[in-house]
This record gives sequence, structure tokens and C-alpha cells, in this order.
Amino acid sequence: MRYLDLDVDALPKIGRIGLGTWQFGSRPWGYGEHYAAVTARALVRRAVELGVTLFDTAEVYGAGRSERILGAALGDDAARVVVATKFAPVLPLARVVRTRAYASRDRIGVDRIGLYQAHFPNPLFGMDTAVRGFAELLDEGVVAEVGVSNYDLARWRRAEQALGRRVLSDQVEFSLAHPGPLDDLVPWAERNGRMVIAYSPLAQGLLGCRYDAYNPPSGFRARGALFRPANLRRARPLLELLQEVAAAHDATPAQIALAWVLHRGPVVAIPGASTVEQLERNAAAAEIDLAADEYTALTEQALAFHPEHGRLGQLAPRPSRHNPRIE
Repeated sequence: MRYLDLDVDALPKIGRIGLGTWQFGSRPWGYGEHYAAVTARALVRRAVELGVTLFDTAEVYGAGRSERILGAALGDDAARVVVATKFAPVLPLARVVRTRAYASRDRIGVDRIGLYQAHFPNPLFGMDTAVRGFAELLDEGVVAEVGVSNYDLARWRRAEQALGRRVLSDQVEFSLAHPGPLDDLVPWAERNGRMVIAYSPLAQGLLGCRYDAYNPPSGFRARGALFRPANLRRARPLLELLQEVAAAHDATPAQIALAWVLHRGPVVAIPGASTVEQLERNAAAAEIDLAADEYTALTEQALAFHPEHGRLGQLAPRPSRHNPRIE
């Protein structure tokens, strides 16, 4: 495992590959009781062994079950890693933020939450209400650091200005299928000692190159816009290049997709995993170094990929403050 070089004394060192736990306690994607009771625990234990130190969850994942499952699986190791969770700012008043944080802390079973994040921006409220809750939680030692999620750069900076201190991270959708954070979030984080947390870094499995227009996915994943036949055809040049680069590194396309996300700046990727083997492959991606020409070629293909969304022929908008994809 490789780690970020961040000046953050309140947290353990943060590995470049973390573990997203959206699927812990979630049924829509087929993760049932056996996964929650057996697989999730095995994933967390193996992740700790591999040097994974960032575990991301949220109060809305499985209606709190993800937090409970993660906390139980970590046990005493929770003190040696960064447990990151998020609150849904439907009513982001300071007292509500504090109440939600205490509830998450109790579900996880820790003395202090490592990273506490606003899950998405609420345009109906100013920044002052939520960040006042952040400030109180930091001062009380309930949380070590605070962050945001699905914020554009302007909102991230306004959150810091309102708080009057560091907002360590912004968790956003970031992958070869959604390369937008390269424009501003990643460079700003690099200049200012912050970090970008990349969720859905494998684009819900698209970048694993298992699917194409002739072999679309089934189940819940098939509902996603990226897996429409037209988009799978549009993605073909990108997926073919991923396979080519993967062959050159004796790696999988998914590992190359993760290596691309990590190539520039203080970025942590938090892919989920359905098996221990998948987790191990994801963690190994932190050790892959892409050549400059490989990174450039992949970036060019990423920027050329414009998936359709909504009505036939309508291009999918890049995630922004107006249309973030919440995960």
C-alpha cells in the first residue's frame, strides 16, 4: 500500500486505496444477510491486513446498517484506521449535525469519528448552519477532521471560509468515465494540502471491461445509464485501451482504471468489493505506476467519452453542484 503525504496529525496515514462500504447492509445490488454477516467482515479484516486505512460509510447506507457492520468488523482496529462517515444534510442545522454525528459514532462504536462529511450540498441553506455544527464537533473531539461530498470547488472553498479552518476532503465521483475532478478539484487539493476521495472509481463496474454492447449487465446495474447499449458502444475505445494498457502491466483493466485515478495529486480511491479476491486486486492497484504516455492516452480517451443520459441522444452531464450523483 502507498500512502498520502498529508500534514494531518489527528489521523493515521491514509492509504491510496480505501474501502467503500455502500454495499454493507444494502439489498438493491443483491447483498443480503450472508454478505453482511460473513463477507463484509472478511473484507474488512483482509483490508486491514493489506494496509487499507480509509473505510468510508454513511448514515444512509442500509439505514445505518453499514456503519454498524463496519464498526463490528473493525473492532479494536477502528482506532488504527480512518473511519469516514457522512450525514445527509436535509436539515443541516448545527444541533441536527451534532445529533447525527453522535448517532453515527455510537453505531460505529468508536470514541471519535475520523472524518465526518456532509453527504451533498443543500442549496436551501447557507454554509454557516452546517459548519457551526462541524466546529462544535471538532472542538468537542467527537470528530477528528471534517469533509464534504459532491461539492464543486467553489462550494468546498466557501465551506472552509465559513468554518475558518480546514475542510480536509471532498468526496466526488471520479473515474475514467467521470474525469471532471481533474480540472479543478485535484489541482486545488494538491496546492493546499487537501485530498479528493474518489467514489465509484470503476464506474459501477464499467471499467472492469466485463460488459459491452453484446454482453450487457443484468440486475440492478443494468438500470444505470452507463450500461445502455449506446453508451457501451461509445465506451468501446476507452475500454479497448484499458485492456491494452492492462496487458502491458500484467494487470486487470480495473487495476489500471484505479491506477489512473491515483496517478495525479492527493487522491484516495474507495472502490467497493464483493469478494476478498476483488479487494486484494483493488489494493494492489496502488502499486502500479503508469507511464506518462499511458496516462495521457487514457486521459484523452476519458475526455472523449460522452455518454448519453435520459432521452435518446441526450448527453449525460458531468456531476456538478446542480446534478451530483449521490453515493
